[in-house]
Amino acid sequence: MKLKGADILMECLLEQEVDTVFGYPGGTVINLYDSLYKYSDKINHILTAHEQGASHAADGYARSTGKVGVCIATSGPGATNLTTGIATAFMDSSPVVFLTCNVGENFIGKDSFQECDTVGITMPITKCNYLVKDVNEIASTVRAAFAMARSGRPGPVVIDFLTNITSQETEYTPLPVEKHAESGRLATLMSRPSHNLKPHEPEGDIDKLIEMIEASEKPMVICGGGVVRSRAQDEFKTFVELADSPVAITIMGGGGFDGSNPLSTNMIGMHGSQASNRAVDACDLLISVGCRFNERVTLDVKQFARNAKIVHIDIDRSEIDKNVKTDHHIIGDAKRVLEILNSKLKQQDHTPWKEYVFQFPTEQEYDYPEGDNLTPKMITDVIAKVLPEKTIVATDVGQHQMWAIQHLHFTYPGQLLTSGGFGAMGFGLGAAIGAQVGNPDQCVLHVTGDGSFRMNFNELCTAKKYGLPIITVIFNNSVLGMVRQWQTLMYDERFSQTDLDRGPDFVKLAEAFGLMGARCTTRAELETALRTALENKEGAVIECPIDKWELVRPMVPGGRAITNFIVD
Repeated sequence: MKLKGADILMECLLEQEVDTVFGYPGGTVINLYDSLYKYSDKINHILTAHEQGASHAADGYARSTGKVGVCIATSGPGATNLTTGIATAFMDSSPVVFLTCNVGENFIGKDSFQECDTVGITMPITKCNYLVKDVNEIASTVRAAFAMARSGRPGPVVIDFLTNITSQETEYTPLPVEKHAESGRLATLMSRPSHNLKPHEPEGDIDKLIEMIEASEKPMVICGGGVVRSRAQDEFKTFVELADSPVAITIMGGGGFDGSNPLSTNMIGMHGSQASNRAVDACDLLISVGCRFNERVTLDVKQFARNAKIVHIDIDRSEIDKNVKTDHHIIGDAKRVLEILNSKLKQQDHTPWKEYVFQFPTEQEYDYPEGDNLTPKMITDVIAKVLPEKTIVATDVGQHQMWAIQHLHFTYPGQLLTSGGFGAMGFGLGAAIGAQVGNPDQCVLHVTGDGSFRMNFNELCTAKKYGLPIITVIFNNSVLGMVRQWQTLMYDERFSQTDLDRGPDFVKLAEAFGLMGARCTTRAELETALRTALENKEGAVIECPIDKWELVRPMVPGGRAITNFIVD
């Protein structure tokens, strides 16, 4: 049947079982939005306040549901406003397809209104990207983009259509998803070694790993983001119980292993627990599953796991030996590798080693000060007490992010949504919107700081418009907390441009958007506000003033050995 290019795009989205997209209209994508109007009974569109908010929402939707997120923006500033969200998805391996339109064929290369090289700009921050100039290539390109986004190591894909082809007509033939690999552009891509989507069966590599585990007296396992992306939490739990090994969890690994499990030493790295960091330093075998060993995990790479043989399990061959030299590695999807490993590994017993590891704290201990003024630990304690156990938590970036990850235990993949690799302030509220849309029956909490919140509070209008009962909790210390912490500890308290002595009044701001606003200075007030928000089932902004001298503890300064803690 003959269809316009924009309608072919909608049909291809339906082929991929897409029911929700996030975006913001503009001139070059007007044909796509006209088609969305006709398909509105099948595809739900969430209109955000800004394209960056849409990009983070599509990302949060993808992370929390395990599906591919979809985001639409117009050319020029619309497309460039997506770049922070694209880079965030790229660094954290989140499958999102970004759809943009460029100026028409007759205007390309002429500095036309809102023209930009979207493909060139996004090439370094995408898994793959396309400029589609022929209406006959729309279907095959969209099918390839979705396959690339979700396959192997997931990641973002950009498709930039010339706007004129979205109004042109051509033949469209529906094709089930299971047939896509046999057709068109995807078949060509799959023939390339770098894009080979066929699973690897690493039997011999696993046999060697089993020998290493059986010879080890002090094994340690790291749960990375690959466990979360693969939804391999059950297989991972079985593996570490068979290996009888303590488990450290990266920021991106949150939810891949239950933080309250007796084998968990919790966070590793710059703000990791003493148990995690000391165990990595003392172990004789370190097994990393889906962790890319970035500098926030390893600190001084020359001294990292200095007594251990290092094994790296990862789906992306390019990550092997990139940051840390390994003694053995296994290339493959975490879920599949662990399935094979669990079928062969016999029960191990490392009781003396565990007794050594767990003599160290797995979480920073705090003494509540006199009086009832809120501290970061009090806030997380009240959150854990009041909100449902399965609450999805989306954070922004900074001290509040570390406090949330340190003290809230995540039990399943997609429960923690945070910008771990790119560190994008402003990620949280958009991600929370995407998560709430994708998980309408779950409680969604947005944890932020006053600095981050000023970057994304415009999306409160989106939460209100669509009746999303997202609860925002602001750790308000009136400073740019994480930068100020570094200035305190390493720059002799030269507080250059980190005091945020400015508005708005966050309670009045929330009320201006038609949401519940509350300022809480005690545990009792915070508990009441959270319970009220839950009962009302509507969006809420809860401000919690805290002292600007509060620090994230422990901390290992960058470039130091992983056990070089600043605790007090």
